[in-house]
Amino acid sequence: MRNRILIAAAVLLTACGAVATPAPTAPPAAATKAAATAAPAGGKVVRIGYIANSINYGFYVALEKGYFKEQGIDAQLLPTDGGSDAVVQVASGAFEVSGSGIAASMLNAVQRGIAFEIVASLHTERPRVASPLVVSKKRFDSGELTKISDLKGKKVATNNRGTATEWWLSSALAKGGLDIKDVEVVGMPFPNIAPALENGSLDGAILTEPFATAAEDKGLIKRLSEDFIKDFYPTYVYYNKQWATANPDLAQGFVKAYLKAVRDLQGDGRYAPENLAILAKWTKSDVEMLKRMPLPYFDPNGGTPIDHINTLQTFYRKQGLLTYSTDLDMQQFINRKYVEAALKEMGPAEMK
Repeated sequence: MRNRILIAAAVLLTACGAVATPAPTAPPAAATKAAATAAPAGGKVVRIGYIANSINYGFYVALEKGYFKEQGIDAQLLPTDGGSDAVVQVASGAFEVSGSGIAASMLNAVQRGIAFEIVASLHTERPRVASPLVVSKKRFDSGELTKISDLKGKKVATNNRGTATEWWLSSALAKGGLDIKDVEVVGMPFPNIAPALENGSLDGAILTEPFATAAEDKGLIKRLSEDFIKDFYPTYVYYNKQWATANPDLAQGFVKAYLKAVRDLQGDGRYAPENLAILAKWTKSDVEMLKRMPLPYFDPNGGTPIDHINTLQTFYRKQGLLTYSTDLDMQQFINRKYVEAALKEMGPAEMK
């Protein structure tokens, strides 16, 4: 089970961003059109980029419960390396749809001219957050690191620089009266964090699930803060603009299927046996572990708050992670027409 846990968590919050990768060569227009219009038994093919094993996707439920099929869509989930990679690939035409985060590398790619549409939100967190601020349990028990302010001047990790995980860290530190500049921020893969805390080479970290629960079960870490984020949206669903324009019925159907799936994941629905089984399958995780984890939340109305996107843009600039000096107008990339049409038909729903 340990191996399955490690696989599942390695990319959990990389859905919020990662180091930029070179833009792939766009497939020929004819090939892209053929992929989008081919009609196998399951429907027309729609290629969807996602972070392999990440728990942040309602796509899994929409696929496994047949919601995409109901809309005439043969959904093909294709893994990416994370971060801006999924956004760059959807912009190039390698995917029709992708789900990923607002990362510094993604914003730098936007400034260089990539184009896409943001059509809905992907996930958010609430207390108990799925990515808590943690320290070594033995250093907590010794009285050395018992409160957030004790991390001043210390080395604190996120999974990668320039991702929403870094915003998580900043928000957690603020709860203890610290600015992110009061600590030394380093990037460290999630699998390495608990051992680094244990051996003293690291003082604190944002550690995502299920690593946090696994390390806690072993007596390696102590959760120092897990109530610092509520309904902040770091990740979104992206469309290839050319594909959506050429295939409005598929674009509309995708959003309808997606919202139907995330509505299944509201409240206790996240822990319903059939949904846990689907999450376990796609994250290569363990159902019993998932039952004990704080799982992500999903907006049943697909909200796309521009102020959250701008908050991340401003934050990355303050960290010196952007290659441009004037804020990008990210509103131009948001297209709400698909969500609005779906809500007109389905009606609004309460986020639980």
